[in-house]
Formats: sequence, structure tokens, C-alpha cells
Amino acid sequence: MSDYINVTEIFGCDVFNDSVMQERLPKKVYKELKKTIEEGKELTMEIADVVAHEMKEWAIEKGATHYSHWFQPLTGVTAEKHDAFITAPMDNGKVLMSFSGKELIKGEPDASSFPSGGLRATFEARGYTTWDCTSPAFVRHDAAGGTLCIPTAFCSYTGEALDQKTPLLRSMEAVNTQALRLIRLFGNTTSKRVTPSVGAEQEYFLIDKEKWLQRKDLIYTGRTLFGAMPPKGQEMDDHYLGTIRQRVSAYMKEVNEECWKLGVSAKTQHNEVAPAQHELAPIYAPVNIAADHNQIMMRILKKVASRHGMRCLLHEKPFAGLNGSGKHNNWSLTTDDGINLLDPGKTPHENIQFLLVLTCILKAVDIHADLLRESAADVGNDHRLGGNEAPPAIISVFLGEQLEDVLEQLISTGTATHSKKGSKLETGVKTLPDFMKDATDRNRTSPFAFTGNKFEFRMVGARDSISSCNVVLNTIVAQAFKEACDRLEAAPDFDMAVHDLIKEYATEHQRIVFNGNGYAPEWEEEAKRRGLPNLPAMVDAIPALTTEKAVELFESFHVFTRAELESRAEIQYEIYAKAVNIEAKTMIDIATKQIIPAVIKYTTVLADSINTVRAVGNIDVSVQLDLLNQCSALLKETDENMNKLSQVTEKILKVPEGRERAVYCRETVVKAMEELRSPVDKLEMLVDKEMWPMPSYGDLIFEV
Repeated sequence: MSDYINVTEIFGCDVFNDSVMQERLPKKVYKELKKTIEEGKELTMEIADVVAHEMKEWAIEKGATHYSHWFQPLTGVTAEKHDAFITAPMDNGKVLMSFSGKELIKGEPDASSFPSGGLRATFEARGYTTWDCTSPAFVRHDAAGGTLCIPTAFCSYTGEALDQKTPLLRSMEAVNTQALRLIRLFGNTTSKRVTPSVGAEQEYFLIDKEKWLQRKDLIYTGRTLFGAMPPKGQEMDDHYLGTIRQRVSAYMKEVNEECWKLGVSAKTQHNEVAPAQHELAPIYAPVNIAADHNQIMMRILKKVASRHGMRCLLHEKPFAGLNGSGKHNNWSLTTDDGINLLDPGKTPHENIQFLLVLTCILKAVDIHADLLRESAADVGNDHRLGGNEAPPAIISVFLGEQLEDVLEQLISTGTATHSKKGSKLETGVKTLPDFMKDATDRNRTSPFAFTGNKFEFRMVGARDSISSCNVVLNTIVAQAFKEACDRLEAAPDFDMAVHDLIKEYATEHQRIVFNGNGYAPEWEEEAKRRGLPNLPAMVDAIPALTTEKAVELFESFHVFTRAELESRAEIQYEIYAKAVNIEAKTMIDIATKQIIPAVIKYTTVLADSINTVRAVGNIDVSVQLDLLNQCSALLKETDENMNKLSQVTEKILKVPEGRERAVYCRETVVKAMEELRSPVDKLEMLVDKEMWPMPSYGDLIFEV
């Protein structure tokens, strides 16, 4: 691979994007397809056949031999089945390459083999994938050659959503409809569509592949289940934005190139706070495309790492005591003609439309804080949330000094008369230029922070799809917009009604606004006093999916049915219990086959050494004896705790499935896992490094 990359030439070169379609499709077909993409008009099979043929011809020119409906089931990863373009051999033994409109639009995977939460049984196997023409197809190159990947939704034979994409598209329609109503009230007659736009910052760790292969916990679970902190961690803050190591730079260069070819606008890369931790951030895109791009990006991060002799870790907390990895979801609402509804302008107090949008969002987040928390619920996030730059589990909104001041004016007087301005930043150095700083600071402890013209939801875990949180955001905001529009459209005096409504929302939902330190112990007490939900673990958050409030919300906007919500809750409980079960069995396996034998070997060497030294003469062996006693005591504790973990793990499958099993895992199994880890981590600090059976934290994070 050459050192020089012409980004403008390679960007999107493997994507069947608008410019490719405009070039290759007949004008009539192109116009009809654009109407489908932009207006939701139904696509005829005649048009689909033409699109499929041209897509196939283009893909073959790119080296593709197969096509695949690429979808996002509720497994946490993407799924695909590859079919060759070839037809049945002709009489002369030759084959043709074909791809029909029917094959483009519809696929048929086995729905009972994916998580369905009871919606599909083994004898009810039929499911469908259907083309999402709003997200462009692409050709992916790997060891299998070229594959045409067609982004699709996935649903059951009876129509229930079994994936991440279907409810996301539904929620986009919901917020578009209500946002258009809102901006029409303010005289906007030109915008035709309002789309949620998202930029998802992706954090990840890189470690050496050979060391990864020596850690069963990383292989099976994605995180270290044992591990003592090295003498140095991240306390010096020297890794954050530091010089990128050459090996990692080469990796990042290739990641960027692969992303750009697939139309993923990888923009910002840097070292994150923890050693061996990094971040890659894209430019904003419509949320369904952003979700697809994030899945593509995660796959590229993993694939390219393998080529460079490394492994990319996307677990939320691969190393205890170090920063975890999140996925900051930067969300805004943008019209088709470029208006950002979350842009406050230079004088927010005078921007009535913005103030209504803002207070509607405050209302939405306040009423549905439990749902927003659940949208980021993940087994790994249980270990991450609440410290090391990850937000706490309590949902609150950070507005900053400027907007908080405007809000206080609205609440106290009903009218905002001024906005705080950014002051000049004076460095005190004559050669450095002074400039105007922002009117507000940032808050890295806030789960949902306003950052200028967008809200940053910092709670999402590094492995998770961004679809879940955006489904919730889109729908709860759609509800708040609808309720506001219902009142304003019926009001005899719009100007007075909108001012009253803004004050009402600001007053009734000010409890959700918090600009302070989210890590402070007193915030938890303050949040409790305010009546904000505190859902520290995934198991605590899952019930939010099936409350009557949630069912009414999602059914009213046709985003989820009650059955779909109940199925997702069951899937979440099942995922939690299975993940904990795997982690517990992995700990037992490592302790039994690696750690206990290694400690026995070390104590035997120590005992032999003591006897040998004593045989020489009257020499003090108190140090050796003390070390032997410490190791022996910790070994005994390890064995006892391992037996306890084995006993409680054996009972997991005997506990009824669903919430009861998940709660048992959280309250009993996780506690037993923590008890086993404690003596093992202490032993790692005592046992000869040459005899310790796996690479240490220091080996993993500092030797990349």
C-alpha cells in the first residue's frame, strides 16, 4: 500500500451512492428511486429490476462475486448470508450472472435462529429481510473476495421487528412528522423533511495479538476477569492526545482508508485517556446511515487490527481501574434545507423556536429518563458507568451557564431578556492571539449534555448499536413535539401560547437539569430528592421497556408494539444471564487450569528453597516463610471462592428464565465472581512473574 492517499478519489468508491446511481440508472428509474428514498413512495418491481441489474453490474466491476442482505439482528452484531450472482448452468455448461429486483428487495433468513424473545419458535422459522434503500449498498473486500452488501431491515413472518433498523426507521418517521408540524407553526413552509443527525464517537483498545491469545478471559468475554493494576496506569494523563505510536499510526491509516472507501467519513483520531485506548469519530450523518456506518467502522477496526498483529477490544470495561470505552452519540435535528433545530443562534433568549424545541426535549428526557437509561443498558456498561469519564447511571441534562441562565429567566419572570456572552480568552502571552471563548463550559460527567448545537448522549457502550438510544430519543421527542403542537394549533393567540408553554415546560421539568459534578456522592442524594430514577445496573433498567407509559408511547407512534417491547425485554434478560454465565465459567476455567496450578508450583519452589537454605545452616528464612504463608492463605481463599462460584454457577440454568434468572446472576453470581477475583489479583502481585500464567495489565496496555 502506497504512502500517498488521494482521499477525494477513494472516498465512497465502493458505495452504490447517489452519484453512481445518477450515472448508471436511466433518468426515469433514478427519479423514481429518489422519490422512494426521499418521500417514501412505493418502489415497483419493474423499477427494482432495473436497479438490481445496474447494482449487480457495478458490483461485479468492483470484484464482487456474491451479494448479501446485511442486517442487524438483536445479537449485538451484524448478520449476512452470501449468495453468488450465478444462475443454474446452461446446456453448454456456462453460467450467467443475474440479480433480480425480487432478490434485491427481499431475503429470507431463518428467524427462529436469532433472538426473538418468544416471537418466533423453532417450528415458526420464516423471517424476511427487506432493502432499506435510504442507506446505500456497498462492496466489501476481504479474504472472501468482493461481496455486495445490501443494508436491510429484518422482521418476522408476522411482521414484528426482529432487528435494530426497523424501529429506528419508524422512529425517524415519527419525529419527522411532528417536527414538521412544529416548524410550520413558526412559518417555515419550505423545509420538506426533518432528519435526526448523529455523529458517533467510537472508543476502543488495541493490544498485541500474541498476548491476547494467552488470555482466555479476553478471548471468551472481551474483558479481563483477573488482573492487578500495574505501577503506572493512566494517572499521569500522558496518553491522552499524546503522540500516536508508529504501529498504531500504521493501523489508523489503514482503518481510515477502508472507512473512506465505504463512504464512512472517519474524521478525528487520537489517543484516549487510558494507555492503549484510542478514539475514532466520524462526521454527522442521518441517523440510520450513521448506525450502519458505525457497524461498518467496528468491523473495520477489528479486521485491520488482525492484519497488524493486534486485537481491537470494544468491550465497555476491558481493564478494571482504567477508563472504559463508550460511544458518544451526538444527536441533532436538521431539515433537508440545512436548518439545525438545535442551533440557539447568537441570542438564544430571542430564538423562540429554539426555546420551544429545547424545553420539549427537557420534558421528553425528564418523563422518559428510565427509557433513555435502558437504551444504553449493557452487561459491560454495568462496570463502566459512574467514573473514569463515563457518566453516572442517573439521567440528567447539562445545559451550560448560558442556557441555564435563560431557563432561570423564563421560570422566574416568564420572559428571557438577555443571554450570557462568551468573554475574551486572554492568555497573557503577547504573541498568542486572544479570541472569544464559548459562552459555556463542558461537563464530561453529564449523561446528556448540550454542546453548542446538539445533545451528546455519553452513556452508550462501545460495543452497542447506536440504534437503541436513537429510537428512544426520536420517539420521546416526537411525543413532546406532538403534545406541544396539539396545544399551539388550537390556541387563539399563538405568540402568547408559545411563551406560556415554554415557561410551563421549563418550570415543570427543571429537575432534570444539572450542571454540577455527576460523580459527587451528594448528587445521588440530590437526584433522589428530585425524584430522578437511579438505575445502576442493566437488570434494574430493563423493566422500563414494558411499563404502560412506554407501551403507550411506542404504540402511539407505531415504533414498537407491546409484543415487540416484551420480546426485547426478554432478550435483554437472556443476554445478561448468558453473559454472566460465560464470564463465571471462564473464571472457573482459568482459576482451575491456570492460576491454582501456577500458585502451587510457585509455593512448592518457595518451600524447596526454604528447605535448601535451612540445610546450609542457621540462616534467616523469615522473608521466604512470610511469602509462603501469604501465598498459601490466598491460595486457600482462591480455592474456597472458586468452589463457591462453581456452586452458584451450576444453579443458573435451574433458575426460571427471564428476569428471575438475570436477577440471580446479578445478585449472586456477580458477587461470587468479585470474591474470586480479589485473592487472585493479590496473588499476581506476589507470584514470580515468570510463573504467572498470563500477561499482566502492564504487558497488555504498555506493549502495543
